[in-house]
Amino acid sequence: MKRLALALVAAAAVSTPALAQEIVRGGDPKSAIASVVTVPAGYDTIYVSGMTPPVVDANATGVAKFGDTKTQTIGVIKRLEDALKSQGASLSDVVMMRVLLVGDPAKDGKMDFAGMMEGYKTFFGTAEQPNKPSRITSQVTALVADGMLVEIEVQAARKPKK
Repeated sequence: MKRLALALVAAAAVSTPALAQEIVRGGDPKSAIASVVTVPAGYDTIYVSGMTPPVVDANATGVAKFGDTKTQTIGVIKRLEDALKSQGASLSDVVMMRVLLVGDPAKDGKMDFAGMMEGYKTFFGTAEQPNKPSRITSQVTALVADGMLVEIEVQAARKPKK
């Protein structure tokens, strides 16, 4: 009976992933994103729905109501940061990001990728927060309100709380 118990404990130890493993982010270190992120088994996954920008000028209409792409990106990422904090996580835990950009009327209807990157780089790949997620950025026709140029959703992973 003791051998059976020892065998079961040993089998459980082998089949249970060790949380000593860390999230691995790969790709060109000079890139603003990770080209690949590996999350080991046993981590908690947090899904944050698409967030849109806060109003920066309630008296304005269109894009001016929410600001340019950089301003909107910063506002959205701050909202994502707050949502993650509510779950005991932070931006450093983000492993995947999906960015939707509407064509900016000031840029002949083309998405302002450079403006989004300016806002993004204030939060990711910095000395204070060096982690970078894998990411996709796409242009869409419209978002839920006129003048919104940015919507971002993220997935985060962190070690479970004990």
